[in-house]
Amino acid sequence: MKKLFSIMAIAAMVFAGTCNVNAATAQTVQSSAQTLTTAATVTFVQDEEAAAETDEQQGWHQELKQRFIEGGPAFMGIVLLCLILGLAIAIERIIYLNLSTTNTQKLAANVEDALNSGGIEAAKEVCRNTKGPVASIYYQGLDRADEGVDAAEKAVVAYGGVQMGQLEKNVSWVSLFIALAPMLGFMGTVIGMIKAFDKIQAAGDMNPSLVAGGIKVALLTTVFGLIVAIILQIFYNYIIAKIDSIVNSMEDASITLIDMLVDYKNRK
Repeated sequence: MKKLFSIMAIAAMVFAGTCNVNAATAQTVQSSAQTLTTAATVTFVQDEEAAAETDEQQGWHQELKQRFIEGGPAFMGIVLLCLILGLAIAIERIIYLNLSTTNTQKLAANVEDALNSGGIEAAKEVCRNTKGPVASIYYQGLDRADEGVDAAEKAVVAYGGVQMGQLEKNVSWVSLFIALAPMLGFMGTVIGMIKAFDKIQAAGDMNPSLVAGGIKVALLTTVFGLIVAIILQIFYNYIIAKIDSIVNSMEDASITLIDMLVDYKNRK
């Protein structure tokens, strides 16, 4: 009887140990499965975010290209040509105006020192070695200084008008493209609306999709025309402000030159 109880106790212990091992194994497998599921979910979410970010990065120029094609090559091409020509002229003017900008105070000081030390010819040499419209005006005034202060002043005023014309060269074309781009866009819109109503008349039915498609294509030309006008307007305002600044410097420098010539004539 004791042997029977011993055998039954040993069997119960073995069975209990086997159950614990199976439970631990099942818990480990379950934890591993949860870990793999979480990792797969995180990887899938990261892949979706990366794909969405890639689509967002590549989306704006593809969208712009698609809208440009939908607007039609006739008017959209002309509007694009206005943008290209306007930007080319604006960039050329900006480069020219930046190269024409000089330190007028430093130039005036150098001319005055040369005038006091070496006379008219030394001052003219300083102006030859300096770029910009202010130096050119100084040279013209000094070149007529021997004829009197009044002659020098007239030369400065006359040549100042010439330099102002060179500063404003081709700027009117930029303003033309600013006005022309939205007008072409509006014309494309009107023609597109006419075509849309022609389709409605031919179909004999007021189909919303037919009307919406024609109006959308028509309005794209107006949008691109306004975008071109806004871009060119920013450059145009910068150019005008730069020209005004240079002209003010020219006027101040002209007054300073006349004062220097008067003092030089009085000392002689």
